[in-house]
Amino acid sequence: MTGKLTQGIHHVGLTVPDLDQARAFFCGTLGFAEVGGVPDYPSIFVSDGAILLTLWRAADPLTARAFDRRANIGLHHLSLAVADDAALQAAWEAVTAHPEVVVDAAPGPIRPGSSTRHFLIFIPGGIRLEFATPFA
Repeated sequence: MTGKLTQGIHHVGLTVPDLDQARAFFCGTLGFAEVGGVPDYPSIFVSDGAILLTLWRAADPLTARAFDRRANIGLHHLSLAVADDAALQAAWEAVTAHPEVVVDAAPGPIRPGSSTRHFLIFIPGGIRLEFATPFA
């Protein structure tokens, strides 16, 4: 067989300490829609129309350890695409208005000399999230 075996991302699953907190961030702050879930797991599924996220509650949030992106193998961060610089600014204003968001890197070029711009935050619950304009 030749060629690509995959066709992009189907969904991304993230473990969170608090489903209500995650729902409020993704649906309330970013405008995602809740599109399902499994109450017995417990989990919720949210989507912005382009990506589906499955948000799973940690079995014991009080003893769960936060991911250390420099020490652990796994998801370093999740990057969400925005249309352009205006959308990046709107996302920046929305997420930084959220009282539980921690800024990791303010808006700027993704690397020196690049026209692609981005910023990084830690969402409520500690997952590192990036917002980025298209590659140019």
